[in-house]
Amino acid sequence: MEEFDNIAISSRIRLARNVDGLKFYTKLDSEIDASYITNAVIKTLEKFEVFSHIKLSDCSLNECNAMFESHLISKELIENKDISSLAISEDQKIIVMINEEDHIREQCIEKGFNLYKPYRRLSKIDQEICASLPIAFDRDLGFITASPSNLGTAMRASVMLFLPALERRGSISLLQRLAVENGLTVRGYYGEGSKAKGSLYQISNQGSLGYSEDEIIDRVSQFIYDVIEKEKAAREQIFSEEFDQIKDECLRSYGILTNCHCLEEDEMLSLLSSVKFGGALGFLTIKDDEKFMKLFYEGASSNLKEIFDFFENKKENIVRSEYISKEIKNLVQRGNT
Repeated sequence: MEEFDNIAISSRIRLARNVDGLKFYTKLDSEIDASYITNAVIKTLEKFEVFSHIKLSDCSLNECNAMFESHLISKELIENKDISSLAISEDQKIIVMINEEDHIREQCIEKGFNLYKPYRRLSKIDQEICASLPIAFDRDLGFITASPSNLGTAMRASVMLFLPALERRGSISLLQRLAVENGLTVRGYYGEGSKAKGSLYQISNQGSLGYSEDEIIDRVSQFIYDVIEKEKAAREQIFSEEFDQIKDECLRSYGILTNCHCLEEDEMLSLLSSVKFGGALGFLTIKDDEKFMKLFYEGASSNLKEIFDFFENKKENIVRSEYISKEIKNLVQRGNT
């Protein structure tokens, strides 16, 4: 009835590093320190694959917000845009944020559920950064970080999950309690402090002190496996008990997205989620899931402005409806269920 990737959307490993002897970014003594960190990281990355270096001071605020909507950078990087920057790999899977909350935030994102895949790829880069720079490290506390929750390995292992069935069953609160009991946390679509949108949730380790990288990945992975099984069971129950109702909801969402004249951002996310759920249940066929998932942020305000040069004379909600409608017609068709 469903494929595995219809639940686990992506896996991310993030590592926080700071240069020994320098204050955290909010209290850096001068731009000279910020430039030193930036130049050292960029020089180190040149030893690997091709990276593009983007200074946020050269970007408009809308361009920065578009990168945030695309899950490429954090709010903290934008808040410090005068001295912050990022290096991004050609395939956009590796992003190194410089002068964020920590001096260096390395992250790698891979499609689906496999935390070891981004970890292995990112480890090679991290080893070189740690060898090239005097990284702050304490024998007892591990890597010294801006936030105490990141002490230890300073690793955050997270998986983005699509959980419409558990959400429909009212099971998210229970999931959050179970996560806390296991030293994990459930966050919304944009990570820490954000709300869930489009039935998308991020689950990650709460802290890293006292655990090795492998232990963190294994603990998160085991919990994710359990969540996936719960989501599968909830989907089967909904398919069996609410067939006509859920089919109607999914097809109506498809109909609205392909025919509406105005479309607000939050409504778009809700409708896209319903269409994706319809794809998982067989009511609809999504031809390219990766392109479909991009619509979740391509239809967001700042990305939409980048695509259409600030809409010219049209209203945002009209531009969004036209763009999403066109893409849905190309990517989705009714299934046979």
